Amino acid sequence: MVSLSGWYIGYVIALVVLVIVVLLVGSILGLARRIGVQALAVNEGLDQSRINTLALWDVDKINGGVRSIMASAEEARSALEGER
Repeated sequence: MVSLSGWYIGYVIALVVLVIVVLLVGSILGLARRIGVQALAVNEGLDQSRINTLALWDVDKINGGVRSIMASAEEARSALEGER
């Protein structure tokens, strides 16, 4: 009579390994999904902060205009003071 207990033990071990692999892959895929969702939220937040700070790039233009006005005002003052 042939003993098949070795085959049964092998099948049980293979089934246990397969279940562990499936659980690990499922866990990894779940974590990857959560990371993807969080990455999208971070990207949206960065886009919103970029939109909110676009006006700061105009500060340099405003500063240049103010410098030009101040220089013109100083020239006008010097010219008016020199004419007295």
